[in-house]
Amino acid sequence: MKRINAYFLFIFSLFKKIILILLLFISFQAIAQDDSYTLIKAKTIFDGVQFHTNKAVLIKGNKIIAFDKVANIKIPKGTKTINYPNGTLMPGMIEGHSHLLLHPYNETSWNDQVLKESYAERAIRGANHAKKTLMAGFTTIRDLGSEGASYVDVGLKETIEKNVIIGPRMIVAGKAIVTTGSYGPKGFAEHVTVPLGAETADGIDDLTRVVRDQIGHGADVIKVYADYRWSPDNKAAPTFTLKELKLIVEVAESSGRKVVAHAASEEGMRRAILAGVSTIEHGDGGTKEIFELMKKHNVALCPTLAAGDAIAQYQGWKKGIDPAPTRITKKKKSFKLILETGVTIVAGGDVGVFPHGDNVRELEMMVQYGMNPLSVLQSVTSVNAKAFGYENSIGQIKIGLLADLVVVDGNPIKNISNLRRINMVIKDGTIFKQ
Repeated sequence: MKRINAYFLFIFSLFKKIILILLLFISFQAIAQDDSYTLIKAKTIFDGVQFHTNKAVLIKGNKIIAFDKVANIKIPKGTKTINYPNGTLMPGMIEGHSHLLLHPYNETSWNDQVLKESYAERAIRGANHAKKTLMAGFTTIRDLGSEGASYVDVGLKETIEKNVIIGPRMIVAGKAIVTTGSYGPKGFAEHVTVPLGAETADGIDDLTRVVRDQIGHGADVIKVYADYRWSPDNKAAPTFTLKELKLIVEVAESSGRKVVAHAASEEGMRRAILAGVSTIEHGDGGTKEIFELMKKHNVALCPTLAAGDAIAQYQGWKKGIDPAPTRITKKKKSFKLILETGVTIVAGGDVGVFPHGDNVRELEMMVQYGMNPLSVLQSVTSVNAKAFGYENSIGQIKIGLLADLVVVDGNPIKNISNLRRINMVIKDGTIFKQ
């Protein structure tokens, strides 16, 4: 018996030593990774605000620790050097309006995605979309609504954070908030109950509970539909009252969260602006007065040009051949008015309506519609970061910020489509594409 006990004590002691060695090894690996240095050179560097030449970026672990002329940077021994003599180094791009749990409507209609695709299918599709997005140079996305998939977007975000799958940093909204009777899917007999693409809430008590519940489930931002196509003629009309919208903002802001509003009508936009939302999504029906009100209250606009363009094509418009439909001509006029008024524009295409990984389509259209390329580049980096409340961690090449970086072939200020030619993607200090 004593021999058996001695044997087990020996085995237990050996097991503890092995565990200790493994822990020390893992700890050493983590320290080694944290202490690793990478120097990145490129022909030009866009820091999120302006362009530079003859400079380089030094990263340690997941942080930028130097940005200067190479001669001025103290380069530690063993530093890995990466050089792109024909490329442009810039901050990882930030997608302002995405739906990873949706895929293009010309593949499957929105109704069928909400009603017929399982959460498992949508999550798997979402994982594929996440990888495509990151490989396209978008290291952060604001994902504005799970579109009937409950909190699968929160799970997708957590799965990326655990390194189970590859994807961008996600700012998620969970379920968007809508009024009873306004949202879809619609058109079913009164005795048929169907799942909705968002969560209904009405009145003071109900809205307070729903906003808090969404925060408790992991929403980083609250999305509300300030209007929807529910007027008698199926045009966009306000949903929530100004009092209700103010309450949503008050409850969200008390937890440090921002509110974004889907709004396309003049009155829906006005109420959302006065309520204190941070951004308006779409804004198709904005007028000069409304845009001036946005500027006064420091509310940014995410115009989602590419989504409307894609939907028009799904409906039969042959772009480049047929005359532009009314929806497109109105959007062009509206965007011109936005530029003239000086409203802050955040870059976001409502991707999911069109293919994930094709996010640059929105940036190309912003240039086509009259925005200068430098402003577009600022919009998709530093402007988005500030508008979303993340300027202290991402959006610029700046000492102390996270090493979210991309290198594109050529210079995007000369041709915005160069943003499609991704040579390298670094997120949080890890190289995902080179």
